[in-house]
Order: sequence, then C-alpha cells, then structure tokens
Amino acid sequence: MSELALEISDLSFSYPDKPDVLGDINLTVRSGEKVGLIGPNGAGKTTLFLSICGVLKPSKGKVSVMGKPVQIGDFNPQIGMVFQNPDDQLFCPSVRDDISFGPQNMGLSKAEVEARVNEALSAVGCKALAERPPHHLSGGEKRMISIAGVLAMHPELVIYDEPSANLGMRSRRRVIELLQTSTQTILISSHDLELILEVCDRVIMLDNGQIVAKGDPRQIMSDDQLMKAHGQEKPHSLIPHVQSHNR
Repeated sequence: MSELALEISDLSFSYPDKPDVLGDINLTVRSGEKVGLIGPNGAGKTTLFLSICGVLKPSKGKVSVMGKPVQIGDFNPQIGMVFQNPDDQLFCPSVRDDISFGPQNMGLSKAEVEARVNEALSAVGCKALAERPPHHLSGGEKRMISIAGVLAMHPELVIYDEPSANLGMRSRRRVIELLQTSTQTILISSHDLELILEVCDRVIMLDNGQIVAKGDPRQIMSDDQLMKAHGQEKPHSLIPHVQSHNR
C-alpha cells in the first residue's frame, strides 16, 4: 500500500471559454486505495478524470501513474476509465467485440482475449448479453458492459465516473460488491454518496476546481455545514434517527 499509484502536482486546466476549471490540484493516491470524489455538478470532477487519463492536456502541472508521466493521447492499459455516459464508450457491433477491443489493442493472444472477455462478463453478471448489439441494451446494461470493457484490460488504476447511474437495485449492489472486493486502485466520482461510504477509504471534495476538503468519508460527509456549503446533502445513513419513547 506504500507505492504511489497516482501523483498529481499543481494541476490546472482551462477550456477556451471557461478559465480555471481546475486550479493547482495536488493529490496522491496509494496503490490499492479506493478514493471517492464528490462535489456539485460543474466542480471539475470529470475534467480531472480526463486529465488523469491523458485525454485532456493540463494548462500546467503533472500527472504520473505508477511512477510514469501520463502522455497526452497515448493508449495506456494501466489506466481504465468508465465514462459517465456509456454511449461514449460502446461502439462495436456486439458486446463481446466491445469488451475485446481493449485487450486486442494490448496485443494479447486470441485465447487470452477470450478468457478476459468471459471473466469480465462474469464479473458484471452479463454473460447472456455477449452477442447482443450494445445499442439495443438498456441504460443499466450499457453501464455494466462499459465496466466490463475496462476490467478486461486488467488496469492498475480504474476511474469510475458515476458508476451506479441508471442501475437497478440488484445491479447497483453487484457494482458495490465488485468495487469492495477489487484489489485495483480506484477513483470514484459519484452523487451516490451511500456507495462512496460503502466502498471508499478516503474522500476528496471538489468545488470550483479546487480541493476544499479531504479525509475519512464518514467524517467529511457528516459535516452538515461543509456539505451544505458545497451543494451536497448528508447521506441518509449518517442522519441520526431520534425515536421518542414514552417514559
């Protein structure tokens, strides 16, 4: 747990029409750690994730994964990202083809690719969907297949952007159990704060492109004043329920 999986130093990012989306972000994540990222819409969470993956080029600062600088635009199978919108990720004729895409680009043998696809489909409980066209799937099914496509690459750092969105109760529980038992380093952005509580060792609160709080998830999310100041609601499980008793 001592090795750094992710190191971000003085990271800033601006879009041409929107300056200072991220400002001087500094963050380290240990190997095997599960870190939640919370904050209001527009806080910069997805922009931070895309910067970590090398999709977006920072205005300044550095990102290193497993001790190596992230190169903009390079395919790096050490990093996997499950996008907020599965339609941004699924584009092949069949589910099996989509999940195969990453492992095939890693140059793995046909047998190894097939083994990884079957393993990933089993992990998300979607073996029956293997030959279906992704665009025929429900929103929840697409979410599970997009997760499987990332898991098939066996990345060391996995980034989940709203992993429980559009999921029914059973699929959400499967995702939570998958995250809890994973040995990978995980970053999760989610408005599903109960999921963050169940899965994460640590939480980072982002607002207006700045880290405004970090620490133990229960401690951070129990702070009424902090949560309200940054557009968040305390998770239901952390609200004390006072029962009146006749004395």
